[in-house]
Amino acid sequence: MSAASAPSFQLGAEHEAFRAEVRVFAESQFAAKAWYWDEHEEFPEENRRVLAAAGWFGLLIPPEYGGRGAPLIRSVLFVEEMARVCFNTTTICQIGLHGPARAIAVLGNEEQKRRFLPGCASGEHLFAISITEPGAGSATTDIETTARDDGDAFVLHGHKCFTTLGAQCTHTLVFARFGTPSSAPEASGVEGMVRTMPGAPRGAKGIGALIVDARSPGITIGAADPKMGGRGAPECELRFAGVRVPKENVLVAGDPATSNGFRTLMSGFGPERVGNAAICVGLAQAAYERTLAFVKERKQFGRPIEEFQGLQWKIADMATQIHAARLMVYRAATNERDGFPDPRDTTIAKLYANEMVQRVTNEAIQIHGHRGYTRLYPLERMYRDARGYAVGGGTTEILRNTLAAIELGRTFDQRG
Repeated sequence: MSAASAPSFQLGAEHEAFRAEVRVFAESQFAAKAWYWDEHEEFPEENRRVLAAAGWFGLLIPPEYGGRGAPLIRSVLFVEEMARVCFNTTTICQIGLHGPARAIAVLGNEEQKRRFLPGCASGEHLFAISITEPGAGSATTDIETTARDDGDAFVLHGHKCFTTLGAQCTHTLVFARFGTPSSAPEASGVEGMVRTMPGAPRGAKGIGALIVDARSPGITIGAADPKMGGRGAPECELRFAGVRVPKENVLVAGDPATSNGFRTLMSGFGPERVGNAAICVGLAQAAYERTLAFVKERKQFGRPIEEFQGLQWKIADMATQIHAARLMVYRAATNERDGFPDPRDTTIAKLYANEMVQRVTNEAIQIHGHRGYTRLYPLERMYRDARGYAVGGGTTEILRNTLAAIELGRTFDQRG
């Protein structure tokens, strides 16, 4: 990229005005009860309705399907400002903006776009993403959920876990392995034993994704998982026992002979990962702003603690890290190609922001002393909320593997 065409990441007046609009909206609508959803471990349905009524879920969706058609940088600014106020409400925004709706808008066919995107834009549809399984976390290619061809439909069998909003959603995008074991060539000897051993690596071949109506017969919803943070954005298990999914609901078909479907789907993680990183920036910004105010007000040894060099350096480090993460996120959001951000920029942004927000929120607690450790202040909640984002959407360890593969120009077998 030439110097002339490289983005400067200096937001213009239009973007800054948009940020200000979102900040006023978030503070006026959601700040007062942000603590409530965590304390009561309750899904903020009333906030989802406010977001839907304001049309925010359609921010990225093209106008012909009922949305605003904004670029990715706008949705990144949106979730950054929302996270500064209410993490649990932001999780709804993150999934609504950067999850399945975005994948359908870019990867879906025209019929799927017309059938699903208007409902996503209006808030009528609430999507979840069902990928993780008890035996397939970071090793996504080990998924065992199957989609068997049965005439006019595919039949789903499988067990998903940690599905965010799985109990609240109207639809979920399910990653599954297409085809049946009999469709693969016969294998003998050690290779055949490995293929049939329980828990053996399955590989990426055949993996695709289907749009599943959450009310379909054969779906069982498990209890909400008790979590450290994000307690107003419940996660649960979903079991699929003979769930029939119309073939027109296949977003990306899995070919048992190739891993093309899986590669296509993984490219769709870009917006979700950039959104994840932006949310980390927003959380860190909120902790930083509270810390700035505190060091000006708090006095020890007869003077404000902002006068102590040790704390000044902490403030400087926090500011530097937030600024760096924000620039990485904006670069990823503005380097969009074919509807998705650049994988390298996305990986770097999420990796750095995930670790940055843990350092900043932890330092904010330390500067506040015992006050920061109590639930009378929101800092401990911010720390708990932020922690999960270094796991969801790709752990920081997996991101390092991904980045190393990009930098070295090759892939590596992670099985040992």
